[in-house]
Parts: sequence; C-alpha cells; structure tokens
Amino acid sequence: MAKKNPLVIGLDVGTYKIGVIVAEVAEGGIEVVGIGTAASRGLRKGVVVNIEKTVEAIRRAVEEAELMAACEIRSVIAGSAGSHIKGFNSHGVVAVRNREVAPGDVERVVDAARAVALPTDQEVLHVLPQEFIVDDQDGIREPVGMAGVRLEARVHIVTGAVSAGQNLIKCCNRAGLHVRDVLAGPLAAAEAVLTSEERELGVALVDVGGGTIDVVVYQAGSIRHTAVLPVGGGHVTSDLAAALCTPPAEAEHLKQRHGSALAALTPAEQTIEVPGLGGRAPHHLSRRALAEVIEPRAEEMLMLARAEIERAGCYQALASGVVLTGGGAVLEHMTALAERVFRLPVRLGAPLHLSGLVDAVASPMYSTAVGLVLHGLKQDTHGRRGEGVLGQIGVAGERMMGWLREFF
Repeated sequence: MAKKNPLVIGLDVGTYKIGVIVAEVAEGGIEVVGIGTAASRGLRKGVVVNIEKTVEAIRRAVEEAELMAACEIRSVIAGSAGSHIKGFNSHGVVAVRNREVAPGDVERVVDAARAVALPTDQEVLHVLPQEFIVDDQDGIREPVGMAGVRLEARVHIVTGAVSAGQNLIKCCNRAGLHVRDVLAGPLAAAEAVLTSEERELGVALVDVGGGTIDVVVYQAGSIRHTAVLPVGGGHVTSDLAAALCTPPAEAEHLKQRHGSALAALTPAEQTIEVPGLGGRAPHHLSRRALAEVIEPRAEEMLMLARAEIERAGCYQALASGVVLTGGGAVLEHMTALAERVFRLPVRLGAPLHLSGLVDAVASPMYSTAVGLVLHGLKQDTHGRRGEGVLGQIGVAGERMMGWLREFF
C-alpha cells in the first residue's frame, strides 16, 4: 500500500537497540506511521565492531517497521554515535567584497571558520553557525543584505572518525538501504526533545544511552558544546551482573523492571527473584539492595556529564537546567538523582511535536530516531530530498548553506 504523502525514515543504530521510525509528512509536521526495533549485537560504545551482526539487526528492525507502516523502506537518515564524535568552536573572518554581505560572503566565512587542522582519521560532520559579526556588530543570525566591510563567523564544528562513518554506511547499504544523510546522534536527540525557549535561555541535553552519554549545550539558540562520553547504561548492567551473580540479560531485565537510581526512595520490604548463573538456584533480594548497586554507578555517570559541562565553561549558562533523555533516563528516580548531581532543574525529555503513533514513540528511548526524522523533514522542506552521502560524509558547500538555513 503506497502512502499518499512523502515518507521520512530515521535509523538509530545504538549500542543495545536498533530503532527505525517511519513518518509521513503531514500538514504542520510529521505523523509516525511505523516503528521497528531490534536488539543490537554488533556495536560497542556506539561504533560498529561486527558488520554481519549489525546488518542483520538493521534488517530485522526495518522489516518490522515496513510491516507496521505498510510500505517499502529504501532510504534512511542514519544517526552516527560513539565517543569518536567530538565538538569544538571555531572562528573565521573575511572581507566583504561589495560592502554588502552576500550569500557568497557567508559561504566564504563559514569556509574560513571550518578550515582547521584535523587528524587524518577524522572528518568534519557538521558546521553549525552560532553567530555572525559585521563590523564589530555581534549577535547577528542572518547577515545577508547588511552593509559592512568585515564579516566574522563563530561556528561549532562536529567531527567524527572516518572509518566509523564508512562502516555505518556500509552496514546500511548491505541491508539494502540508501543513506540520504548522516546526523550525529547528539544533535538528533536535541532536535527531538528541546524547546526553542530552552535553547535560547541555555540548556544542557544529557542523552544516556546503552554504551555512551551524549552531552549537548545550547545557549542563545545555538550549540555551544557537544561531547560523547564512553559510559552508559550498559555499565550499570555489568555492575548488576557481577554483584548479583546473574547473566547480563537477566541483569538488564531486573534493572528495567525493578531498578531505581535512588536507594533511599526504594521500598526495602519489596523483594525480587534473581536468576542464578550457570544453573544455580535463584535467590531473593530486596529492591533497595538492587538500588544500592545501581545508584553509585548512575551517580558516577551523571558526575562525568557535569564535569564535561564545567570543563567546557558552560555550567553557568544553563538557565533552563538539564534535560535528561535516552534509554538510561527512564530508570526510576533518575531525574531526582540528576537534580542532586547537577543542582539544577531537570526534566525528562521525550520527543515533541508528533502525531500518529505518539504513545509508542513518546519515550526518551526514541529521542534520537525521532530527531533523525525531523532532520529529514527539514531537508525536504528546503528542497534537498534525495541528497545522499555514500562514502564521504564531510560537509560540502551546499550542505553548509543548508545548515545555515536550518539553524537560522
């Protein structure tokens, strides 16, 4: 059954879960018409380490989404994850040729800002303008048409490992998918869960995934800092498996169903059955004892995120506080623990501005996948549907201008 409106498909290739969301472009936004998930077995800390297992997981998730949406999926917006993704700020200056800023001047100044030395194994994924300065007048978001002789640009550059991007695209291609674009996972999650008011006032997004924690800081409507930390919910599961002498799969199940991030708020009288390891008999444990294993590791992860924000000099700018998202954020009392760690207001971030299968995707676990769909919708709005990135995911001149249009 063919859909009457264009479809946008987001593919979130995570450490523990592959997520596919099919959305139909509807009046005023997007309508989710299909969802597919599959256990991810071929990744470690967000990076592909086994091509075959990753391809098989992508195929399973895509087939599930195709059945639900009654469509055939051929192209996707893919999310790139892993601690190889890094962000830094840069600055460029050019002379305005005709005393009036033209689109060509904007492109030249962005080119100048992105002209930084990178290791040979790294490439530029995104160039995100923060502000433009015309003859010492700062805070300008759209400089085209302004009079002046000197144009400056402050930008945020996101880089990633060349091999990681190529392996991700290779897995998608072998699963029969064309990759329209690749978006860094932290940016996708921010696209889905943050409001424009939060971005203006200053906010930190902390996306707790299975293998990594993504940190994105916005101030004055622009990205100021991005980072990916090599810790995640999987470390909590490993601690539980070792402390309770139970298989990792059972430890993950116990964490999701009975886990809590604050032992003091967990009833001591409630008990759970813990399966034994290697055929040993199961034993019983109180929920508070389970929380006492989880809380130190969860607190450590959040402390690492806070330290990263402080290291970047952005902590004082968080007037809107912190938004917690990702699969690890749904752990009971995780928001309360985050408020204790950050000493700021914290809310749980779920995808916004959706229709259709809202109940199914209104969870922090789907933030990145929904953000990828929203990014694809923006591309379509600006007439760039079908633009692919097969083999090289660096930023070309047209793509720079696309980012300018999207963020300003």
